[in-house]
Amino acid sequence: MRESRSIIAEAEPVPTWWEGAICIAMIFMLTGALIGPVFAPTQEETPILRLVWLPAYAATLGLFIYRLDRIWRAWPAALLLLTTVFLAFASKYWSIDSATTVRRVISLAITLLFALYMGAAFRGPHLPRMLMQATLVMAIGSLVMVFAFPSIGVHQTENAGLWRGLWYEKNQMGAVMVIGATASAACLAMENGRSRLLPAVALALSSGLVLATQSKTSLLCLMLGVGTVAGFWTLRKGGAAFAVAAVWAAVVAAAAGVWLWDTHSVEVLEALGKDPSLTGRTDIWAALMRKVADHPMTGYGYGAFWGRESVPAEWIRKETQWPVPSAHNGWIDLLVQLGWPGAILTGVLMALATVITVVRSGGAGLREGWWAMGFLVAFIALSLSESILLTHQSLPWVLFMAVLTRAVLPSSTAAAVPLAPKPRRAYQTGSRIAAQYANGPVRRPPFAVR
Repeated sequence: MRESRSIIAEAEPVPTWWEGAICIAMIFMLTGALIGPVFAPTQEETPILRLVWLPAYAATLGLFIYRLDRIWRAWPAALLLLTTVFLAFASKYWSIDSATTVRRVISLAITLLFALYMGAAFRGPHLPRMLMQATLVMAIGSLVMVFAFPSIGVHQTENAGLWRGLWYEKNQMGAVMVIGATASAACLAMENGRSRLLPAVALALSSGLVLATQSKTSLLCLMLGVGTVAGFWTLRKGGAAFAVAAVWAAVVAAAAGVWLWDTHSVEVLEALGKDPSLTGRTDIWAALMRKVADHPMTGYGYGAFWGRESVPAEWIRKETQWPVPSAHNGWIDLLVQLGWPGAILTGVLMALATVITVVRSGGAGLREGWWAMGFLVAFIALSLSESILLTHQSLPWVLFMAVLTRAVLPSSTAAAVPLAPKPRRAYQTGSRIAAQYANGPVRRPPFAVR
């Protein structure tokens, strides 16, 4: 039985080792690990940082062409995701900084190619396994920075003493480690006969780094992502009766949670040690929504609102008395860039990916350890606190596009394995058809059947 489960789990074609190495390097760059703090310490786009990305773009085009025989099957996802690129490109005509908009649309299009490649080439368990390996490397690198180079790995002024590892801020490390923990949990949930030591180490290390950031948002996403994977694994192991009871309990708990948040949100935040204003985020959101009201259907152009010379962004910073770098909310950031059409289009794509992933959770979900479900739940929660929707050069958005690509692909691209002839049971008579007798007559049709 274990051998058959292993065969099912590994039915998808395995990418080559060099593809995995290139993808791990690309994931490293998409997170901004070390590259940002070294080449752009002020968190501003610099010419040298653009040059660093040129080899990555070339590698992306090469991988896309190499696996075009698989990628073309994902043409529905490509068409859906291209609509977001076209909308972002169209916004250059009303953008407050058209040059920045065009440049970032090009980056968005290239990351779309990488997402389509990764979703089509790394099928089944191979994508979460590769993510686990990539984040394990980054987790070890973060520990090196924390203990060997604390001036880089630990916050020195704001949030002094909290770990940030290879990134600018602790929230960035928290988000990356949540992705790694969810992928590690999925590898543990797979029934493929592989050793579970490496996924267990990766899960423990990435979860520990999330705790070291003391980021409440990252901790919540960690519980949601890993908890979703664990929940699906428990439902499969518990049987039908347990599954019905667990789903009913989850619905009741979710309804109770929504009611509690709707009526006592301030008390809940204070009990968690969180500022009711979400560290000033509510003030930012209120100010931004007033700007959205000025251009509700168009926004201010893709990637243009938070530019250095942006007058609307400067108005927000003066009103909040804080150098705001982003909206700290993916949906509001979409509204100020592309208006309501951009937000609605993104919402439709997320709903479509979620519905298809849930429907296929019994087949494709089982093979990948329900990684896609865990990632989507954490991704949706993170989008409410961080600007990760429709972003260029961003790992969460690339992984979402890869999830949508995998969702619309056929269940398997591997060749079907021929079944062995079924042995005849005892006391079971053979065929009574004369043409199938061992030494009987063979009747042939008058014309060949093709």
